[in-house]
Amino acid sequence: MSMESSASHTIEYVRPGSAAYDAGLEPGDVIVSINGHRLADIFDYHYYADEEDPTLLVRDAQGVEHLVEVEKDEGEDMGVTFVNGLLDDYRSCSNACVFCFIDQNPPGMRKTIYFKDDDTRLSFLQGNYVTLTNMKEEEIDRLIAYRMEPINVSVQATEPQLREKMLHNRFAGQLMDKLKKLYDAEISMNGQVVLCKGLNDGEHLDRTIEDLLSFYPYMETLSVVPVGLTRFRQGLYPLKPFKREDAKRVVEQIQKWQAVAMERYGHPFVQAGDEFYLLAEEEIPPEESYDGYTQLENGVGMLRLLIEEFRAALQERREENECRKQKLSIATGLLAAPFIRMLCDELQEKFPQVEVRVHTIYNEFYGERITVSGLITGGDLKRQLSGQNLGERLLLPCNMLRSGENVFLDDVTVEELEQTLQVPIDIVESGGDDLLEAILKVHSNHVR
Repeated sequence: MSMESSASHTIEYVRPGSAAYDAGLEPGDVIVSINGHRLADIFDYHYYADEEDPTLLVRDAQGVEHLVEVEKDEGEDMGVTFVNGLLDDYRSCSNACVFCFIDQNPPGMRKTIYFKDDDTRLSFLQGNYVTLTNMKEEEIDRLIAYRMEPINVSVQATEPQLREKMLHNRFAGQLMDKLKKLYDAEISMNGQVVLCKGLNDGEHLDRTIEDLLSFYPYMETLSVVPVGLTRFRQGLYPLKPFKREDAKRVVEQIQKWQAVAMERYGHPFVQAGDEFYLLAEEEIPPEESYDGYTQLENGVGMLRLLIEEFRAALQERREENECRKQKLSIATGLLAAPFIRMLCDELQEKFPQVEVRVHTIYNEFYGERITVSGLITGGDLKRQLSGQNLGERLLLPCNMLRSGENVFLDDVTVEELEQTLQVPIDIVESGGDDLLEAILKVHSNHVR
């Protein structure tokens, strides 16, 4: 392996006290091979690094190669992270899905916004949903051999012709064969359906749920979420938004299949995204319906979890510990706003000296059909909050920012927004207990 081809195997961090740390590995070292096996990607690394006392061929920052024996138990994490999390190039998507959100972005945004990944390795590492259309037979065999699970599968439909149409990929119709192979190998999976009105709903959704339920228990869960439609759809497939009656039918359909799954397996299996309940003007299901919140990243049960965590944390707080009167604001999307407002009303009953105003931010950038807080831009926050009495602090949910950055989707920074609004901003983690703590804390550690 050349120095250039192994550059993506460079260690970024060595956890103090780990097996790699004790063996003398350092950031900047390159792992060339493990027990004589060259590493193609992160799958190879996890498989070979799982062994007891592996021997590594390491190239240090000066380009000198030497062998390092790492003393560790079988299955023990070695304790390193890499500059490139995949140890390889990211695989771009080979589909042209009719519902793809990336195609609905306006021109002129950061290049990374437009990159479409469909990389099974990211499914294992980060929980990304992948279509499996990029996977060749030998890659599925390797995934099975290495036991890289769970794999999160973006299904959309199980009928071959319909799936080929929706993904605009002639290989998309092979899904059931691939899922059957993973099922036979007892690889755990989760499924997702992005529901498009008039395409994969109705009887097609029944077929999809029935087909995937046949792979239970290795197909562990299935989420059904509504397609997100921005105002930038010129020239794209003419998709229509779900209305109240449409959403009610979807909720009833999901509930019917939950009853079937409970009768067969004692498990609800399929869940509707929170947005369907809001569109249908139905109550968010109780906590027990979500069976451990396995599909939170798809917006399934997020509101219920927020409510339960907030209420539990509020019940534990003693009023005498909070002595300062304060006024503050929270800005969030249309989806969460009524629930945040309800929780803040409950808080103010217990802590009347704390006044919280909840601002609903409408998504002018992508269009008002986009209701989640994670797609709100800094520009929309500027326009809609300027001139408002925001109190001493403004709280914003962390999902408004790009992962690991202090920047909104439109490149507006938190500092820039603070300067415009002339108010300190606190970024709040996603838990209901985090929200309560952020509201009640006396001193703001706001970004400056």
